Amino acid sequence: MRRTKKERQEHLQETIQANPFVTDEELAGQFHVSVQTIRLDRMELSIPELRERIKYVAERNMDDEVRSLPIEEVIGDIIDIELDKSAISIFDVKKEHVFTRNGIARGHHLFAQANSLAVAVINDEMALTRKADIQFTRPVREGERIVAKAKVIRTEKLQTIVKVSSFVGSELVFRGEFSMFRAPLPDKEGQDETGN
Repeated sequence: MRRTKKERQEHLQETIQANPFVTDEELAGQFHVSVQTIRLDRMELSIPELRERIKYVAERNMDDEVRSLPIEEVIGDIIDIELDKSAISIFDVKKEHVFTRNGIARGHHLFAQANSLAVAVINDEMALTRKADIQFTRPVREGERIVAKAKVIRTEKLQTIVKVSSFVGSELVFRGEFSMFRAPLPDKEGQDETGN
């Protein structure tokens, strides 16, 4: 059964509120209408385009500041971060990120997004990658959006273990466990690991 315009717009608004990163193309498929219809509905409802929604969410969620590297050095756009706990970034795969002969993203872009997110989530002035155990689970193509999710697993002495999973839609495309070196943490008496 086809929805009325009013019903479609109500559902569209709810869908975008639930997932502000959904593309017009995905919405068109979900609602069985053209991309142009979705764009017109968004305009009538004063819902900004995807890029503006991403900026808004990123600005709203950046209460914690990235300390371990300048934000412009993070590969992808951080949309959520809670230092020493978790972080999320998105990366749109463009023509310059893929091999020309097959349109598949170069692996170092997926790794760079995950690695820089693992560095960014560390609440310290310095964080360096000591070791990474990574796995690419499927090729990513031009035009796809990668959502990387980092989670701090544990921190002990001079290292923090960060697990990063990257998805296109709901499909896992990359996973990695990063062992991150960080400055010594102060102990309970206010001394660091070196006794100072």
